[in-house]
Amino acid sequence: MQKKSLETILYSTAGIGLMLAVVIAVNVITGVKPVRVDLTQEKTYTLSDSTRAILKKLDTPVKIRFYCTQGDTATPETVYLKTYARQVEDLLQEYQQAAGRKLIIEKLDPEPDSDAADSAQLDGLQPQPLQTGDEFYLGLSISMADQSVALPFLDPNRERQLEYDLTRAIARVINPEKPVVGVMSALPVFGDMGNPMMAQMGQQGGTPAWTFINQLKQDFDVRHVEMTADKIDDDVKVLVVIFPKDISEQAQYAIDQFVLRGGRLIAFLDAQSALASRQQNPMSGEMGGTTATLDKLLPAWGVQFDTSKVVADLNFKMQLGGRDGQPTEAPAFLALTAEGINTNDVVTSDLDNIWLPMTGAFTGEPAAGLKETVLLNSTTESELVDGMMAGMGGGNILEGFKPSGINYKLAIRLTGKFKTAFPEGNPADKAAGTNQVAKAADTSLKESKTETSVVLFGDSDLLADDFALRKADGPFGAMVTEMNANLDLAQNLVEQMAGDSDLIGLRSRATTTRPFTLIKKMEADAEARGQAQIDQVQQSLQDTEQRLSELQSQKQDKDQRFILSPEQKAELDNFRKKQASANKELKQLRKDLRKEVVALETKLEWLNILAMPMLVTAAGVGIAMVKRKKTSAK
Repeated sequence: MQKKSLETILYSTAGIGLMLAVVIAVNVITGVKPVRVDLTQEKTYTLSDSTRAILKKLDTPVKIRFYCTQGDTATPETVYLKTYARQVEDLLQEYQQAAGRKLIIEKLDPEPDSDAADSAQLDGLQPQPLQTGDEFYLGLSISMADQSVALPFLDPNRERQLEYDLTRAIARVINPEKPVVGVMSALPVFGDMGNPMMAQMGQQGGTPAWTFINQLKQDFDVRHVEMTADKIDDDVKVLVVIFPKDISEQAQYAIDQFVLRGGRLIAFLDAQSALASRQQNPMSGEMGGTTATLDKLLPAWGVQFDTSKVVADLNFKMQLGGRDGQPTEAPAFLALTAEGINTNDVVTSDLDNIWLPMTGAFTGEPAAGLKETVLLNSTTESELVDGMMAGMGGGNILEGFKPSGINYKLAIRLTGKFKTAFPEGNPADKAAGTNQVAKAADTSLKESKTETSVVLFGDSDLLADDFALRKADGPFGAMVTEMNANLDLAQNLVEQMAGDSDLIGLRSRATTTRPFTLIKKMEADAEARGQAQIDQVQQSLQDTEQRLSELQSQKQDKDQRFILSPEQKAELDNFRKKQASANKELKQLRKDLRKEVVALETKLEWLNILAMPMLVTAAGVGIAMVKRKKTSAK
């Protein structure tokens, strides 16, 4: 008995010692080469292939100086920032492992009046003031040779964009020359200074530039191209056209020649601009100008764009604030999920949340020599509706809605060799009455010599701050977050068209959503069932009215035409019974639908709450049963 006890003690001691040795070994190994486990489905916290590709381009050492305050102050703010700083350090360690000796990382604590504080100032970093009155450094400086880029403050609110910001900064020091991107728009995308007299009086006026434009300026040399331009500068690599309202024939000729000489075009057209509608002034009598297209260019490319119709989709419909704050259905305001996004294209493959307020659709087949790629599309539970009606509310659209069964094209890319939309040459020469000699000397391009790309969107509102960003006050000032992936999509396109596609895979990693697709489908099916019932009631009403009219017309005495006959009374009573029955059935249908939705949401919530505890409990029970069997066997 004593011998067995001694063996048990020895085995237990040896087991503890072995386990201790294993723990020490694991700690030593992970200390030399830390490993992070990323359990997110989209691998948000795993270094992307795009970052690794850029790091492989390093042929000269790049130095990253990471400034972080390491004081003993422990307030909620400092603890929060220091926790985030450790995440930044972990990411930097992964960068260093991927780049090897080509990436040098220095960690500095910029204490007051220290050399590190002076270095931070020289690198363009400023401390972040805290509510306690203290200052906190949390920033980066990336440099290579005489090129440097600073990230003055790493905002924890941009945690999901951290890898993109860091990789973009490295790419900028590797290749400091910025491609030229031209922007042409009938909207004040570059900002509006407002009334100069108000500014002199010290009053705020005007509007700031769109965030989309400010983001472009970080990576490109952005040039404002006037709507009246008769030529696009030769050094412009990509032209972005936003809401080209009333664009002239001459300006379209300039775009035509730009494309034919190899330039790349991204055009955001619109069948009903929500932003332009807000700027209408009914008192002035000017109520036009909410649509924009390229009427001379599209036919030459084999594309049609009806500016009187917008797409309504039951699967992508949004809910907007209505009267008294009550949400209202808006089937023409689309929130596209992966079902409406081309997941096979590099620009859109990682995006799953695109908002398109009252977008138009593209039809037709591309012209000879061109290839079409659909980037965004509707589901078959969609219909083309009147643009003006869509702007008045969703109730008008849902009444009488009939799905077309068509996947409408909301954004397309055309690639190949383009032919001119102006075979007779420059329209300015034609307007001036050019003679035959001058016409024979026409130097305008008729066809592109190399393949190029044109991307067309049926909506321009998607770029506006109002439809892309959410702004709120935060502990570190105004907090701006992205409501969707609209700006990511636009940036992806410009980056790809400008020739640098390495950053595309990074930009869309912060906007992934997990919509309740089953609930969306349930709602769409219920809408279809309910609408069929509504249509039946309306048809019954029309039949009854027609029947009443027929009975009235059969009366010979004109004085009796306004008095209901027994047949008319019976017909009317019958209709009222049918209407009451149909309304009752419709209310019950909607009530049953709501019960289904609530039940499904409740199941999902309980599954999320109980899944992990149940898994841990099951694992514990399993281990206990195994140990019990081993003990019984002894």
